[in-house]
Amino acid sequence: MSKKPKINRSPSLFHERRMDIKITDVSIKLLDKLCEIEKQCFKQEAFTKQQLTYLLTDYNVIRLAALVNGEIAGFAIARVDIRRNDQFGHIVTVDVTPAYRRKGIAQKLLREIETILRESGIIECRLEVRENNIAALNLYQKLGYKKVGKLEKYYGTAHGLYLTKTLQ
Repeated sequence: MSKKPKINRSPSLFHERRMDIKITDVSIKLLDKLCEIEKQCFKQEAFTKQQLTYLLTDYNVIRLAALVNGEIAGFAIARVDIRRNDQFGHIVTVDVTPAYRRKGIAQKLLREIETILRESGIIECRLEVRENNIAALNLYQKLGYKKVGKLEKYYGTAHGLYLTKTLQ
């Protein structure tokens, strides 16, 4: 006779499943907090305050934050790029604070960006990711992004991958 597996009935486990994630637009007023999160996520490769200021004020950019209980749990920035009569969405950054990782926040941010792009008539979304960022790669592949190229030494000495997705 085999033992039944023990089920963890921890209240916190159930709370996480019902976590209320609110996606909202980001304003420049949150710049300092976004810089802090960016540094937590990307260390020496983080965007500078000046770069984030540009991204938060560029009219061609989608900037979203994920709020959990009024606290910023993460944010994502994408832009619409136009090259030779070709328009496409470009995911610039997806940042989730360590306390909120692996809880569906990045996925929710990306899906919302894709919806906005699709509703704007954009049919393709592109992004770059560090070759050894397995968690991000798994997420992007789960969402339908395909590897289309390798970016040699894109992140200093580390390689990147170029991914794309057709938005339907």
